[in-house]
Parts: sequence; structure tokens; C-alpha cells
Amino acid sequence: MSRYVLHIGNKNYSSWSLRPWVLMRALGIDFDESLHPFEAGSNWAAFRAFSPNGRVPCLHDGGQLVWDSLAIAEYLAEQHPGVWPADPAARTWARCAAAEMHSGFNALRGQCPMHCGFRIRMRAVAPDLHHDLDRVDELWREGLMRFGGPFLTGERFTAVDAFFAPVAFRVQTYDLPLSPPARAYVDQLLGLPAMREWEAAALAEPWRDEGHDQEALAAGALIADLRKPNR
Repeated sequence: MSRYVLHIGNKNYSSWSLRPWVLMRALGIDFDESLHPFEAGSNWAAFRAFSPNGRVPCLHDGGQLVWDSLAIAEYLAEQHPGVWPADPAARTWARCAAAEMHSGFNALRGQCPMHCGFRIRMRAVAPDLHHDLDRVDELWREGLMRFGGPFLTGERFTAVDAFFAPVAFRVQTYDLPLSPPARAYVDQLLGLPAMREWEAAALAEPWRDEGHDQEALAAGALIADLRKPNR
């Protein structure tokens, strides 16, 4: 049994769960996964059994409970090297970019919810969504140019990349417009073994959540559903 247990939601839908999961997997931090499928309506009561705020993700380290993806990243950084960049300037930039992602980009979250299985042709890109995409593009290009790539703060995958990993899946699902450097970074993230592992598991999940599916379909026309048929 691992020292850590990471409680997460469905891989197909849960962008917040993806962040610490892919961070720990990519950095080789061993953990046991505990997956809790979303149910219709509120999951508050069920998720309160393992998470103080009734949400995922939540990390258990013995008797220590760490909820919220940003708190988990900071907790892991106190225990393991490489969670944040070693260079002070890169580390400061990474923390700012991760915090901006954590608290902002509401149009991107709301209009393009994470759905690994769908491929959707959007009807239009609304002005507020366009604003979010422009800022994501600007932020990514700044990190790539300033620190040399292929990840946002240089050669190594760190927490700031984990925080933008759900955006990479969103770009893939909705074919969101980005500059060539930003698209190349999306491809870099999607090609990571940990990201491929997450996606494969998401597509194989037997659970369907009608609410999550309809939220995604509100963005446009369904081109394909790549999930394995529900038997």
C-alpha cells in the first residue's frame, strides 16, 4: 500500500482530479487511486465521507487530509523535489500561472467542460471565451519563450503544466483556436504517458452522467463519442 491515497472523480469529466493525478504520475510519486463516480444531483454527502469540502480531489497521507488541487500541489512540494521548478524566477512564474488557472478562465470552464470522450464542432466562440483563449495562448507562449520549453518552465513537467493539463483535453475535444506554439504545447501534454493513461481509462469508463454530457453538448454538434459502448 502506498503512503498516499488520491480520491478522484470520473476521469472522463473531472478536470480538477486530473491535476494532482497527472502531476503525481508524471513525477513518479507513488499513490493509490480511489475513484468515486459522479451521481446525478449533489455528491456532497457521499464525497464528505473522504473529503472535508465534499469535492474531489482529496489526498490522504495517513491521518492528514489535503483537499483542493492547489493545496495538494503545495503539500507535495514540501515532500518531493520537482513539483515546482528549481529556478526561483521560473518557480515564481509557475505559481502565478497555476494560481491564475485555478481561480480564473470561467468562460472556458463553463462553455467547454472537460469531456475526454466527445469530439464537438463548436457553433461559435463567444467573446468571453475568445478572451480566455487569448489569455491562455499568451500565457503559454510567454512561458515557452521565456524558459525554453517544451514545457511551460523548461525541460521538465511541473505543477504548472499539470494545472493546464485539463485545458489540453478541452482543446482536443472542442478544437479550440490557438496559435501554432500553443497547439504544439497541447500536443506535448497530450503525448505524455500519464495523459495517455488517463485518457484511455476515461474512454473505458462504464459510467455516464447525463448532466455532464449535456453541458458539453451545449457547445455545439457532436462529431464523435469515442467512449467504449455501455453494456
